[in-house]
Amino acid sequence: MAGVTGLTFLALCLPLLGALLSPFVIRRLGASGVWLLAAVPFLSFLHFLRFIPGVARGEVVTGGYSWVPSYNLSFSWFFDGLSLTFALLITGIGTLIVLYAGGYLKGHPQQGRFFSFIFLFMGAMLGVVVSDSFLMFFIFWELTSITSFLLIGFDHEREAARRAALQALVVTGGGGLCLLAGLLFLWNITGVTQMSLLSPFGDVVRGSPFYLATLGLVLCGAFTKSAQFPFHFWLPNAMEAPTPVSAYLHSATMVKAGVYLLMRLNPVMGGTPAWEILLPFFGGMTLVAGSALAIAHADLKLKLAYTTVSSLGLLVLLTGFGSEFAIEAAVLYLVAHSLFKGALFMIAGVLDHETGTRDITKLGGLLSAMPLTFAIAILAAISMGGLPPFFGFLAKEEIYAALAGGNLRSLVFTAVAIFGNALMFAIAFSVGLKPFVGQAAETPKHPNEAPVLLWLGPGILAVLGLAGALFSGITHHYVSSPMASAVQGDAIDVAISPMPHLGLPLALSVLTVILGVAVYWKIELARALMVSFLQAAGPGPDRGFDSFIAGLVRLAWRVTRIVQPGRLEIYVTCTFVCLALILLVPPLLYGELPSFPVWPRGVQLHEWAIFLLAVIGLAAVLCARDRLTAIISLGIQGFSVALIFLLFGAPDLSFTQFMVETLSVVILALVMTRLRLSPTDPRPLRQRLGDGSIALACGLGFALLLMRATEGPFNAALTDFFNTHSKTIAHGANVVNVIIVDFRGTDTLGEIAVVAITGLAIIALIRMRAGGERKLVAPDPDRVEATE
Repeated sequence: MAGVTGLTFLALCLPLLGALLSPFVIRRLGASGVWLLAAVPFLSFLHFLRFIPGVARGEVVTGGYSWVPSYNLSFSWFFDGLSLTFALLITGIGTLIVLYAGGYLKGHPQQGRFFSFIFLFMGAMLGVVVSDSFLMFFIFWELTSITSFLLIGFDHEREAARRAALQALVVTGGGGLCLLAGLLFLWNITGVTQMSLLSPFGDVVRGSPFYLATLGLVLCGAFTKSAQFPFHFWLPNAMEAPTPVSAYLHSATMVKAGVYLLMRLNPVMGGTPAWEILLPFFGGMTLVAGSALAIAHADLKLKLAYTTVSSLGLLVLLTGFGSEFAIEAAVLYLVAHSLFKGALFMIAGVLDHETGTRDITKLGGLLSAMPLTFAIAILAAISMGGLPPFFGFLAKEEIYAALAGGNLRSLVFTAVAIFGNALMFAIAFSVGLKPFVGQAAETPKHPNEAPVLLWLGPGILAVLGLAGALFSGITHHYVSSPMASAVQGDAIDVAISPMPHLGLPLALSVLTVILGVAVYWKIELARALMVSFLQAAGPGPDRGFDSFIAGLVRLAWRVTRIVQPGRLEIYVTCTFVCLALILLVPPLLYGELPSFPVWPRGVQLHEWAIFLLAVIGLAAVLCARDRLTAIISLGIQGFSVALIFLLFGAPDLSFTQFMVETLSVVILALVMTRLRLSPTDPRPLRQRLGDGSIALACGLGFALLLMRATEGPFNAALTDFFNTHSKTIAHGANVVNVIIVDFRGTDTLGEIAVVAITGLAIIALIRMRAGGERKLVAPDPDRVEATE
C-alpha cells in the first residue's frame, strides 16, 4: 500500500513537475520538446488506468499523508468511479492538448511559459477531483481559478484578454469564497473533514437547520465555476485564451469542476425539494440561454463556448432531477461531451490556424483541401448531434428516458431538453460540416491539411466517441456504471446500447434531429433573428459585470476618501479612541473594575519622589513653549520609569529603558532641528480639550487594566520554567538575557530587523534631502524650443 501511495502521490505531482521543466525543455529542445512534455501527463494517465479494474468491482483507492492530526487535516485522496473518470479525462485529454499546443503555438516566443501554465492548471484540476480532505479540495479549487486567470490572460498585451481573465477570476474566485463557507457548514454539521466520510451523514445534513444555507453556499460555488445562469457570461469571454486552452478548459477541466462538486455531494445533499427544484431550474435556464446565444454568433469558438454553457446546464439539470435514469444520463453525457467538445474545439483551432479565420460566414468548400480534418470534424459533430452509433446518441437516449413523463414537471424539462439539443445539433453541424461544403470561400491564408500534432488529438477523441459506443458493454462496465454508482451513492448498472430501441426516447430523439436539421437549414435566418432579439433585449449580464466593477471602484474610492483622508492626526485620533473604548467599555459592562484602595500602602518616601519627578516631567511637557523643550521634558518620564525598574530589582530592564530614552531624545532633537520648533501647539482650545480627554481615557484604561491584573494571584509557572531551564537549555545565568536572546529569539530578531529597516529608511531620506535640493529656475522664454 505504501508503494501504491507513493506512486499515486508522484502521479499527482507530475503536472507540477512538468510546469517547472517546461521552459527549460522548450528552450533546449524546441518544438520537438512537446513529445517529452506530453509524456508527463501520459505517465499519470497510465498510473490511473491501473485503478480501473478495482474501481469497477466497487473498490475505493485511498491514500495520503497526515498534515495536522489534531484538527483532522490531511493531504489525502481517494479514487472511486467519479474521481477516477475525471482523473483519466484530465490526464488523457491533457496529453493530447500538450501535443496539440506544440503544433498550434509552434515558434511562439512564450511557448515555455504557456506550457508551465497549462501544467499548473492540469495539476490544480487533478487535485480538485481526487482530493479527499475539504481543505485540500478548496486549495486546489482556488488554484484552478488562479491558473485559468493566467491562461485566459496569456496574451496579456490585449485588453480583451486581460478583461476576460479578470472577469473569470472575480466570478469564480467570489464563488470559491462562498464554497469555503459551505464546506465549513458541512464540517460543523457532520464533524468530518473528508469527502469519503460524508455519505453516512446524508440524513444528518438534509435534516440540519443549516441545510438551506449550506446548499445556497455550495450552489454559489458550483454555479460560478460551471457558468450557470446568471453567471454564464464569463465562460464565452474566456475564448480570448489560445485555442488549446479553450479546448482543454471546455472539455475536461475547470468548467466541469462545479458539476463534479454537485455530483460528489448528490448522495449527501440530494433528494430534497430544494435540490430538485433549484438545480433543474437553473440548469434548464442555462441550457436554453446557452443554446440560443450560440446561434447568434458566427465565430466558431464562441459558438462552441456557448454550447458548452448549455451542456453544463443540461448536466446540472440531470444531476438535480432526482432519478437513477437522470444520473445515468448525466454520466453518459459528461463523458460524451468531453470527447466531442474537445475534438471540435481543436478542429476550430485547426481551421483558424490553416485558413486565418474562425468566422463561419467566411468559410466554405474546404473538403478538397482538408479531407482529414473534415473526417474528424464530422465524426465529432455526429456525436454532438446525438446520432447513432456514437456515444452522444447513448447519452441523448438516456436523457429522454430520464426526463420523459406524464406530469407537468417532466413535460416542461423534456421540452427544454428538446429545444437545447436541437439547437446544439444545428451548431454541431455548423462547425463540423458547413466550413467544408458548398462553394469555396476566399480565406486570409491558403488552406492546407494540418500537421500531425494538430489533427492527432481531435482524431483520437472523435474515434473514442465512436469506439465507446460500439463497445458500450466494456465502457459501461469500467466507466459509466462505476461513475453513476458513485454519483447516486448506490450501485447502478448502466446498460444502454447504441442500437436504437423503439419507444418514447427514440421518438423524442427523432423530433430533436428534425428540429435541428430545420435550424441548420435556415441557420442564417436563425442567427439574424437571435441578433435582433438580443439587441432588443438590451445589455446582458456581461455589461452588468462591468457596471458592478465600476460601481465597486467608485464605492472603494469614496470609502477610502473617508477612512484615509491623508491626515496623520485623524489616524492617530481614531487609533487612540478605539484603544480607550477597548480598555474602558468591557470592564464597565462585565464588572471587572479593580477595587480602589483609599490610600496606597507600602510606598516609601524616595518612591514618592520618583513619582513626583514623573509628574513634573508631564507638567513640563504640557507647559513647554516649543517642541524641543517638550521632547527633552518627555525624557524625564522615561528616566523616572527606568528608576522604578531599578528600585524593584530589574537592572537589565532599567538599563534598556535608560538607553532607549536617551537615544529617543537625542534622535528626536536632531530631527527637530530641521523643522520649525515653534509654536509648540497650534491647535485651538476645543481640539486640545478633546485630545486631552482621549489621552486621559487611554491612561485611565491602562491604569485600571494593570490594577485589575495585579489584584489576581500571581502565576509563577513561567517564572519557574525560565529559572529551571535557562541554565540547562540556554546555558545562561542571566534569565532576562536568556529570555530575550533564546526563548524569544525570533521576536528579538524581528525587532532588530524593524530597527535596521527603519535606520536604512532614515539614511535614504537624509541622502535624498542632502542631494535633492535643487534651485527652481524659471525657464527662459527666449531659449524654449517649440515641439510637437
